[in-house]
Amino acid sequence: MSREFPIGLTPPDWLVRNLQPEQASVNWAAVARAAIALALPLAIGLAAGQPAYGALASMGALSGVIGDTADAYRLRILNIAVPQLFGAVGVTIGSLVFGHGWVAVAAVTGVALVSGMISSIGAVASVSGLLLLLNCSIGAGLPLPGEWWLAPLLMSGGGLLVLALALLAWPLRSGVPERAAVASTYRTVADLLAASGTDAYDDLRVTVTQSLNQSYDVVLARRAFRHGRSPDFVRLLAQLNAVTPVVEAAPAAHQYGKPLPAEIPAAVRHLAEAVETGYTGPIGLRLPTPSNETARAVDHALRHAADVVTARSPDAQPVDDRLGRPAALRVRAVRAARNVLLSGASWRYGLRLALCIGLAQVLVSIIPVPRSYWVTLTITFVMKPDFGSVFSRALLRALGTVAGLVVAAAVLTVVPRGWWDVPVLLVLGPLIPAFTPRGYGYQTAAITPVILLLSDILNHQGTALLVPRLVDSLMGCAIALVAGYLLWPESWHTRVGERLADAVADTAGYVELAFGAGIDPASRARARRRLYRDLSAIRAEFQRALTEPPPIGPRAAAWSPLVVAVERMVDATTAARVRVKEGAPEPSAAEVAHVVLQLRELSEGLRETDVLVAVRTDLTGPSGSVLEPLRQEVAAARSIASPH
Repeated sequence: MSREFPIGLTPPDWLVRNLQPEQASVNWAAVARAAIALALPLAIGLAAGQPAYGALASMGALSGVIGDTADAYRLRILNIAVPQLFGAVGVTIGSLVFGHGWVAVAAVTGVALVSGMISSIGAVASVSGLLLLLNCSIGAGLPLPGEWWLAPLLMSGGGLLVLALALLAWPLRSGVPERAAVASTYRTVADLLAASGTDAYDDLRVTVTQSLNQSYDVVLARRAFRHGRSPDFVRLLAQLNAVTPVVEAAPAAHQYGKPLPAEIPAAVRHLAEAVETGYTGPIGLRLPTPSNETARAVDHALRHAADVVTARSPDAQPVDDRLGRPAALRVRAVRAARNVLLSGASWRYGLRLALCIGLAQVLVSIIPVPRSYWVTLTITFVMKPDFGSVFSRALLRALGTVAGLVVAAAVLTVVPRGWWDVPVLLVLGPLIPAFTPRGYGYQTAAITPVILLLSDILNHQGTALLVPRLVDSLMGCAIALVAGYLLWPESWHTRVGERLADAVADTAGYVELAFGAGIDPASRARARRRLYRDLSAIRAEFQRALTEPPPIGPRAAAWSPLVVAVERMVDATTAARVRVKEGAPEPSAAEVAHVVLQLRELSEGLRETDVLVAVRTDLTGPSGSVLEPLRQEVAAARSIASPH
């Protein structure tokens, strides 16, 4: 029988949120790849009489295993191969300055600045910056065997082995992950329609947004290296775009207040099966006869989606990229470089990371710390704000390291070095992809014994590694918390309010687009998708802030109702646009201008504040207008934004 904690012993909410494992399924293919990629290089090195070379290649494979998170094969190339290039540069720089005192301090600190700045470009750049600094720290802190070029070659080879294993099935499964992603989006939309008029609608709408974001990312990854269009790409993008009118009709159906007939979500699931299997034959949609403008909107959207899904030739369907056609790779690279150099955020993060790494390098240069690279490794992992809260990552890093050291102690004590290390890696390696989705602490606990085992093959220190590694981790966490967190005022302020203010201002612009004359429907769709992407990012920022200790966590929690309110305002705007399209009277320009004014006032009231501020909530207009639900949502949002 469970017992409640005494009041004085009840753990705080922020601690519970940090320690609670996330629910995630195990990627068994990634588990198998991790076992082979980590154990095979070491086995080859042992067979060749060079276990140190094998350990280096396995270290490179470890970084590939960490980056092996994508489903689409083109995304895997980006997620694994590109960071390996940066990792090779990093270990080369580190090896060249190894043992050169203050030159090494300056070099690693400079690499930290570059690593931090490029991390702001995007997910792949962030992992590339991480690996650049990690490998530079290893090269500058460990005496690596062989010539200067051997370590980067072996480590890159280990990472590329993971990529090669991941691409083995590409000839047989080309396009399957992309189709599965689009089909999954159709299924989430079916669930959303089934929840129309119920309390479950809001949560499912968030799920649909996340699924759309993921599907567009997966499908558009096909153009990562080229600007042209392939027939498969055109077909998938057309099918994904075709579900957008269905998503836009969902808020109108939800506003109607009654559940949709079961045949409607069933039809969407039928379309999902056709997308996943590539079926292009006739689909007999058994849809009920629409009885009102909302039902007509859903009916029209579903029939349009069915036509697109079953079209035999993608060229027969006009493809309108709802996210905008990406520029050529060269143009995007130049734009990213310019943004990094001119962005205040990239400079701030780069300087924070460089300060922490510089302090660590100076500290271990003054105080004799054996194998001091572990301090820098800890700071590099902890100081990744795009991976989560710096505070929570420092906490989880410390706890995960302790758990990992317990496992490492057993391995280093019981298992003799040599061929027995291979089966140990076969057992420990798969735990990394299995535990990583559970949270950062679990990932750290899985990685720690693996990297300690590989380090011991290079240094032969045995259990003498354990206590120094714990001390190094605690030192790195302390430096990150003090120099990278506590000393920066922005760490003590949540950005939820500021980003919500931007989202409300963008909502005002979306209202103008929705009811402006001569506006291209694709422009409306792109504005809506950008808004929901921004709101999804705000939700992620909100969840991150909840893991912070007081006062940040409680302040962030106060914004939760307003996050939902802004999403409902966007839904209400979309529903009004759908009703107008199906024949409802269009609102006057004055009515639209009044709603836009109220939204801009709300945005200004929220901007650059950590606490909710008072705003007027009076908002009236013509009765029976399609904007009446939107006015109600705006009034509710303004009421939420006022202190009670």
